[in-house]
Parts: sequence; structure tokens; C-alpha cells
Amino acid sequence: MSMTVVVTEAVPPRLRGRLAIWLLEIRAGVYVGNISHKIREMIWQQITELTEDGNAVMAWQTNTESGFDFQTFGENRREPIDFDGLRLVKFKPPSED
Repeated sequence: MSMTVVVTEAVPPRLRGRLAIWLLEIRAGVYVGNISHKIREMIWQQITELTEDGNAVMAWQTNTESGFDFQTFGENRREPIDFDGLRLVKFKPPSED
């Protein structure tokens, strides 16, 4: 089991309810918990199926150089990149509408 954090933005209430079953919502859209790998995968499947136009990021404790790993889903200015095996975040330029 490992500490897991999920942050959501503009997701439907049904996804927020599903996340609240397994994780504690400590702020609006911010969920934390100590869950197994299997539960984390199930939660990620729910996120990818129910996010609609919103976005989400999941981070968890693991045995890497940084001590954690993360994955994202949906449109956001922050884009994960791999830099020599280290996961970093690159900012996309603001859209010009």
C-alpha cells in the first residue's frame, strides 16, 4: 500500500463520489489515501472513463529517484515529460483565443 493523491478539476459529481469511496477529500477536488496498487489501477480506470471535459492527476509513492510517480488525464497546461528517466512537468504556452 502506498500514499496516493488525486487532484481533479471540472469533473462530474459522479466521479467525485466514486473517488470519495476510496479516498478522503481533504479539499474540493483533492483526494488522499493509502491504497494498494490494484485499487489505484481501478481508481485510474474510473478517472479515465468519467472525467469528461475535466482533468485529473494521480501521484503515488514509489521506489524511484524522486520517491513518487504520477500520471495525468485530460487537457491541462502542464504536460508530463521524461528527462533522462526523471519525470518532470513542462508548461505549455497559454492558448491565444
